[in-house]
Amino acid sequence: MKVIVGSTNQVKVTAVKEVLEPIGQEVMGTNVPSGVSNQPFSDAETVAGASNRAEACLKFGQIGIGLEAGVEYLNEQLYLVNWGVLKTQDGQTFYAGGTRLPLPTELIAPLESGAELGDVIDGYSKRQNVRSNEGAIGILTADFFNRKDNFSHIVRLLWGQYTYAQQCCRK
Repeated sequence: MKVIVGSTNQVKVTAVKEVLEPIGQEVMGTNVPSGVSNQPFSDAETVAGASNRAEACLKFGQIGIGLEAGVEYLNEQLYLVNWGVLKTQDGQTFYAGGTRLPLPTELIAPLESGAELGDVIDGYSKRQNVRSNEGAIGILTADFFNRKDNFSHIVRLLWGQYTYAQQCCRK
């Protein structure tokens, strides 16, 4: 089966490959639009971006996976959030969210001014291209948990739901 990831970001593609290739799935990444802002600013917008990416992938394979990172306010604290959506050619859709991590207050003003977290965390950490490496979550956890780990976690949740649906509901 061909699984298409709605991104060419190697962290996202590698996360999906590490979970699905060992169980025999062919995984490829492709550049598709999220249809949301470059910096999603709510769970709803982040989920919509992941869903749009997964849907666009169905033109290229049997299963589309969209992975999206965003930020969300909860009790006046801004959190990093991550969502994934898996869609199938036959109309099934599965959702899974990742960890939530509070962002340092120094990051809030640039994000509210329209900057992307990837750019902001580069300056904050004095590193380059964090989004394609450890991610903000890797910086903020001293790389005890990085962006690939987070997206792998989400892919496991998505694939587990998909597998369960195939076992229980397709008899």
